[in-house]
Amino acid sequence: MAKASTMQKKRWALMVLLLLSISTVGVILLRSSFGSCSFGGQFVEKKNGGDSSALKFQSNPLAFMKSKLVLLVSHELSLSGGPLLLMELAFLLREVGAEVVWITNQKPLEEDEVVYSLEHKMLDRGVQVISAKGQKAVDTSLKADLIVLNTAVAGKWLDAVLKENVVKVRPKILWWIHEMRGHYFNPDLVKHLPFVAGAMIDSHATAEYWKNRTQARLGIKMPKTYVVHLGNSNDLMEVAEDSVAKRVLREHVRESLGVRKEDLLFGIINSVSRGKGQDLFLRAFHESREIIKEKKLQVPTMHAVVVGSDMSRQTKFETELRNFVQEKKLENYVHFVNKTLTVAPYIAAIDVLVQNSQARGECFGRITIEAMAFKLPVLGTAAGGTMEIVVNGATGLLHSAGKEGVIPLAKNIVKLAMQVELRLTMGNNGYERVKEMFLEHHMSHRIASVLKEVLQHAKARALR
Repeated sequence: MAKASTMQKKRWALMVLLLLSISTVGVILLRSSFGSCSFGGQFVEKKNGGDSSALKFQSNPLAFMKSKLVLLVSHELSLSGGPLLLMELAFLLREVGAEVVWITNQKPLEEDEVVYSLEHKMLDRGVQVISAKGQKAVDTSLKADLIVLNTAVAGKWLDAVLKENVVKVRPKILWWIHEMRGHYFNPDLVKHLPFVAGAMIDSHATAEYWKNRTQARLGIKMPKTYVVHLGNSNDLMEVAEDSVAKRVLREHVRESLGVRKEDLLFGIINSVSRGKGQDLFLRAFHESREIIKEKKLQVPTMHAVVVGSDMSRQTKFETELRNFVQEKKLENYVHFVNKTLTVAPYIAAIDVLVQNSQARGECFGRITIEAMAFKLPVLGTAAGGTMEIVVNGATGLLHSAGKEGVIPLAKNIVKLAMQVELRLTMGNNGYERVKEMFLEHHMSHRIASVLKEVLQHAKARALR
């Protein structure tokens, strides 16, 4: 009974925290997985006794990293995907007793609230934060057992700071790449890439793209490349599998948006930018309504929500989105939500996720597996990492990127609006796929195997 009571208190505390997050004006979009990036948070708090905690510690695939010195170098410190993933790795390593040092290569000249907040999150978890420049950065690089460079842009730091010491540290560098854009293939950024211990990339599509482009454009060869699919945090899965929590979050968000229980809500959850395709999604949403009207189809009232706006900036692109909504008289059906501290409540509130990233698509697209954990079907572009997550026709429906994908996406919206059983089946299939491939322990095992090889490589080079 005591255990059940404790679990119930934990559940409601978590829901209260999430509900409070909804009403908070956040500064930027934060993956719910970052709320607690803990593979086995029991290593922090020994709630079940010393012997149990020791056993769980030994079962952690990253336990071999205990006492290792790891330097993490990020090109920036923000709440975008790359820095958050590196912070998640920092916390996973801290939980097994690694000594972790963080460097941010590019910081705003003026004091930044986001940077301040994130640095203190790391300090609270035992991560050391040091300046990107100076002798301490050089000394730490030379002493480190492992250096993780995060994103291609972080390559600038090597020559700027390490200078003649670059050659000494390259054999122990793991380069974690998340980019899918052509302008990153710049010799100033990646000239040291062939000589590092390895590259870790989030999807096979991105790895193949980097292999081809580095050879064709720069005439260089990629180092040994590891594809590591990401996974959902334990905390996100706990909410996703809690029917009471989901119902409370769903009702609260939908009420705040003016969406009724019986309405259908399609959501796109990304920082608002042209590359994420919010404009084409809204065009497809408008076209779907026209199809329904023209064919006199009987479907629930449909709404769309764009989560990830930045109302304080009012960029040209965001202004275009809002003007389109006004022009098509969609104000009562399209809702904009400012960047927020957590996305879990909005995933709980929607019925279908739209992942509409353009061009080469997402490198991976973590929001996709988060939505699938909540048993949501996904309408995604047939590009990039989305194709390694979504099984077309089984866990969702894919459409082409670009303007030619607008009508297919519109038709897919209508299809899911008309077929409730298809939505439920796809949602259940997606959940099972997450349980099979995209959990935190899957990601931890994949990362652990990479780190073991990189450490062995560094040790072998040191003995030469």
